[in-house]
Amino acid sequence: MRNSIMICSCAAGLIVASAAPAQEWKPDRNVDIVVASGPGGSSDRTARVVQRLLQANPAFPSISVTNRGGGGGTVAWTFLAQQPGDPHFIATFSPTMVTNQLLGVSKLRHTDFTPLSIILREYVLVSVNADSPITSGRALLERIRKDPTALSFAFAAAPGNHNHVVIGMIFKAAGADPKLSKVVIQKSGGTGATAVMGGHIDVLVGAPANVLPHIQAGKMRAIGLSAPQRQAGPAAELPTLKEQGIDAVFYSWRGFLGAKDLTPAQIAFWDAAFAQALQADDWKQDLAKNAWAEDLMNAAATRKHVDSEQELIAGMLGELGLLKR
Repeated sequence: MRNSIMICSCAAGLIVASAAPAQEWKPDRNVDIVVASGPGGSSDRTARVVQRLLQANPAFPSISVTNRGGGGGTVAWTFLAQQPGDPHFIATFSPTMVTNQLLGVSKLRHTDFTPLSIILREYVLVSVNADSPITSGRALLERIRKDPTALSFAFAAAPGNHNHVVIGMIFKAAGADPKLSKVVIQKSGGTGATAVMGGHIDVLVGAPANVLPHIQAGKMRAIGLSAPQRQAGPAAELPTLKEQGIDAVFYSWRGFLGAKDLTPAQIAFWDAAFAQALQADDWKQDLAKNAWAEDLMNAAATRKHVDSEQELIAGMLGELGLLKR
């Protein structure tokens, strides 16, 4: 028994010794968080929340946020791809990276980078102008059944992403062909909300946080959330699509990736930095305020998750008729 204990102790010592160097790297200059969309959307909001939380960590000399919108995230990710081996740049990413590649919008894949973390899941909210004749999920289905091309749907920021998938699910629930949906791509969810409130677009499909303040101000109306049940906090007032008999449960995950060829020490630093940041009380408040659900994954788990998402999303896009044959 004692020999076993000694062997285990030695093994543990080796593990600690081998793990220690992985914690030795830290930034020696400013870290830039590159946002894969314009200001005011979900990616931008996530980046600025994480910037604030990471700044509490003395290991960071400074942290900036740079918006590089365009191409459904491709502009930002192309920039990051040009920084191989540099851990001082990280970028927001979401299922849009997967759908971009599947739809031929971009050739970039998560394997061209170093996935670092997934920190949350975000359900999709369908909403309209407060003066819209569409008052519920069932009313929306009836309008689609009557004329699938009558309504315009706004979402950010790339075709085939999670918002587009939810539109496809709603059309399927209405018995209509998703390819008939009239979609208008926005630079961010914030610009989409402005377009709906201005009467230029009929329906907004996107992040709850972009719309909750306008709903509370009486300027917009919630039609349905793509969650399995009502969420906590301010989002508790949002009805789900499911409770209205619409089979449309889906969410987007949001996280961060680094450039290709980061070292184990650099990846270990980012693992620890995200884990520490998400222990802050402020983070719990951010989750409730933005109707987010925490879903923290480290770098290794993030890589595995995105690998599995590639196959899952390809199947969903195929069923919804969004993939080119």
